[in-house]
Amino acid sequence: MQPSSSIRVFDAIRALAFVGDLSMGQPIDHSVRTGWLASRLAAAIGRDAATQGHVVCVALLRWSGCTANALEFSDLLGDDVGGRRTMLATASARAAADFASSVSPLAEIHCEVSGDIARTLGMPAAVELPLRHIFETFDGTGKPEGLDASRIPAEVFLVTIAGDLEIFSRVHGLNNALRYIAERADARYPAFLVDAVREHAVDWLHVLEQGAAAEPQPPSAALRDATAPLELIADVIDLKLPWMTGYSRKVAEAALHCARGMGLGDEQQQRIYRAGLIHGIGRASVPNAVWDSPHARSEADAERLRLVPYWTERAARRIDTLRAEAEIASFVDERLDGSGFFRGARGAAIDAEARALAAAAHWVALCTSRPGRSALPQAEALAALHAEGDASRLDPQAIAALTGQPQSATASAQPSGEASALLSGREVEVLGRISLGESNKEAARSLGISPSTVRAHLENIFRKLGCTTRAAATLKAMTLGLL
Repeated sequence: MQPSSSIRVFDAIRALAFVGDLSMGQPIDHSVRTGWLASRLAAAIGRDAATQGHVVCVALLRWSGCTANALEFSDLLGDDVGGRRTMLATASARAAADFASSVSPLAEIHCEVSGDIARTLGMPAAVELPLRHIFETFDGTGKPEGLDASRIPAEVFLVTIAGDLEIFSRVHGLNNALRYIAERADARYPAFLVDAVREHAVDWLHVLEQGAAAEPQPPSAALRDATAPLELIADVIDLKLPWMTGYSRKVAEAALHCARGMGLGDEQQQRIYRAGLIHGIGRASVPNAVWDSPHARSEADAERLRLVPYWTERAARRIDTLRAEAEIASFVDERLDGSGFFRGARGAAIDAEARALAAAAHWVALCTSRPGRSALPQAEALAALHAEGDASRLDPQAIAALTGQPQSATASAQPSGEASALLSGREVEVLGRISLGESNKEAARSLGISPSTVRAHLENIFRKLGCTTRAAATLKAMTLGLL
């Protein structure tokens, strides 16, 4: 029996906020603080409670599309995380506008994916539509469509100016923040919002520093009871690196198989499966270039990788319903001989659940192709896994449970009948290659067809899935179980 992966929708939103904050090089409470400020601003200008709740959700989901265009940001800037951190903190309004104009295609990817995420979570139009237009500006020069101000949802301006206040005050100080925001009046957002921020910013930031936004609550009764699949979080995490498409699901499935083989109870199996789904949250903190490098890494890059499970634990443990899973996930890279990270835990300090997840994650890594290294054939992967047990780095019992009937790391859940009828078999194959980061020519070579045929299939795929970007098509196909 498959364990439950349901999570409260608002907890899913908060988890996505953590992924987004890490992707943007921000503290993991940035989006939460922005949401609190945006709701206070909405109240100050006389907006009703519903709008105040909507802007909280928009702020928390604002960066949910960041993993989808990390590849393109990496190609453009070299460091997708650091580059976006610099972009957000840029004081010059002109420099910020010039940079924004240079990344229009990236904004399209981001907006489509974040809007689709909101729709998948069942968010109302007052949340989904602002996310699809989150980079539009009051003067009509925004992205991706350059909309006139009258067509831009008010939530966009409320969240944008709240985000600027949060970042600028933290990085440059309050006085400078207010000056930089004033320079953007009637350009990035309407002047009357700038006036409201100037009037209340000191009080708001003082209250924030007392911990007002530490534990955000669902803004509506509907969000208190609604649920969403935790697999969505896993899929959004994996969008950051095309070669990791479906990776977190594979780790979760392998960990569940291992836990069952070890005879762990149903509750333990559920925790391990869910821990596998979220174990990669911290990956968002590391630039794509570091993950993709086939060469020896610098000491600084190695340290960033060592801290990935730390950031996973720091982020996910803030959500009560994921606290146990966050603890398990944080041990994914620990080793019994103390050679792992980030704690350097050893022996009895690593419990059975953590041992199962560590063995499963290592197995999936061995079976996954990445830049500069092909996936190992199954026999070689099994030998490499057993060598870790022989060296007392991974638990031999976990390895035995995992390899007694070893599961392919490329296995995936079967789509429903309705979903499987959506795309043809060849279209699924094409999307599968594209989702891994292959170009049309590379996909054509892999499948033995022409690039023009791949392009024709992609047009059909986009039409059938209602998408315009590859990242959005990949996420939708994962959600439907097609990949």
